[in-house]
Amino acid sequence: MANRKRGFFGWTWFVMWRLLLLLTLLLLLLRFVPPPTTSFMLQSPYPVTQHWVSIDKLPSQIALAMVASEDQRFPEHFGVDFTAISKALNQSDDGEGLRGASTITQQTAKNLLLWPGRSFIRKGLEAGLALSLEVIWGKKRILEVYVNVAEFGKGIYGVEAASQHYFHKSARNLTSNEAARLAVLLPSPRKRDPNNLTPYLRQRVVWVERQMKQLGAGYLRPILD
Repeated sequence: MANRKRGFFGWTWFVMWRLLLLLTLLLLLLRFVPPPTTSFMLQSPYPVTQHWVSIDKLPSQIALAMVASEDQRFPEHFGVDFTAISKALNQSDDGEGLRGASTITQQTAKNLLLWPGRSFIRKGLEAGLALSLEVIWGKKRILEVYVNVAEFGKGIYGVEAASQHYFHKSARNLTSNEAARLAVLLPSPRKRDPNNLTPYLRQRVVWVERQMKQLGAGYLRPILD
């Protein structure tokens, strides 16, 4: 009688516990090892180009441009911006669809392990993974992975591949303007080219550069040092 068969909920808990354990071990490994690929790379319909570069070898304006454009509260939140989520949910209720609200941490989680889309299920998983990344990785590692795996064009992943493709030089030599031009490719990198921006995106570059100056060169120093 001691070897009772597990019921449905018993097996569900058993499987979920094992999956959570495997996920935790994977994230611990990726805390120190560059991801060999990502979910988005595996789902890409285009040939993938990506070159990993340590964030310590990249100019600080690259991370600052991404933060200025995508998530200025990145140093302050714990992976999820609940104010932005509330705004996105209100927009969804108004019939505008679920959009926005993703922090850099959430985008990193999505790019690494999830799939495109705006469903509540994916957003929920994204938020849970973001909290895990904040605990296991910390801000510097999240930024490092983000700038190395974000998509900047058709099959172009990471700032190094993007810099070589668009500017024909290493990301180590990017100027603040070039970093801002890469930043505005998000969130529609397959439809945008930093060398052929629309008037709106050129204004967006000006705005990003202005935000970078206002935030200041030392804004991310507590994270990156």
